Amino acid sequence: MNIVKVFASNLKYYRNKMGVSQEQFADKAGLHRTYISAIECGKRSISLDNIQKIAEALEIETYLLFIDDGDKKDGKKAGGK
Repeated sequence: MNIVKVFASNLKYYRNKMGVSQEQFADKAGLHRTYISAIECGKRSISLDNIQKIAEALEIETYLLFIDDGDKKDGKKAGGK
């Protein structure tokens, strides 16, 4: 598992689920739009502080950004429930 790619994919998924642009999301998270873009492209590895800011702005638990779970992208819960 490539944790940077998993995080990038999850960030983009949850941001799109919120229906906000990278710029709107970056403003909500207190980060720069180009930084969010670089993270979503898998070009940046980020600090724990910024991971927490991102999770709070997405209004999700932090650990969800690290789960490599294709089911959630299909609208299913982990474990097939």
